Amino acid sequence: MEYRNTTKYTTYKRYCKTLELKNDPELIEEYKRIHSRENVWPEVTDGMREVGIIDMEIYLVGTRLFMIMDTVPEFEHQSAMKELMKKSRQLEWELFVSRFQITAEDGKSVDKWKLVERIYKMDD
Repeated sequence: MEYRNTTKYTTYKRYCKTLELKNDPELIEEYKRIHSRENVWPEVTDGMREVGIIDMEIYLVGTRLFMIMDTVPEFEHQSAMKELMKKSRQLEWELFVSRFQITAEDGKSVDKWKLVERIYKMDD
């Protein structure tokens, strides 16, 4: 499958993260449904933009989620994630989606999503 992406930024930071879902096909289908464009809470997307997240994509293979998060160049991951948790409905969303995820029930996004280490990049 081919995916195309454009951004108005010529320089940005990219973070990749992973998270494991519960191994329940019905829960996984529900998780996919609530992440469709028409079902994600607009306050959550607005909060992400406010802290400097330009774009975010989440991919699924089996029970493993893989996130690609592009941010403004001055983005500092830890402080931005803490700031994001203060935004409207963000904590409520995190608690809502935690029922699908293998994580503590009260886990915040910064505690659930694990940063992935890049080990290869093709030369430019």
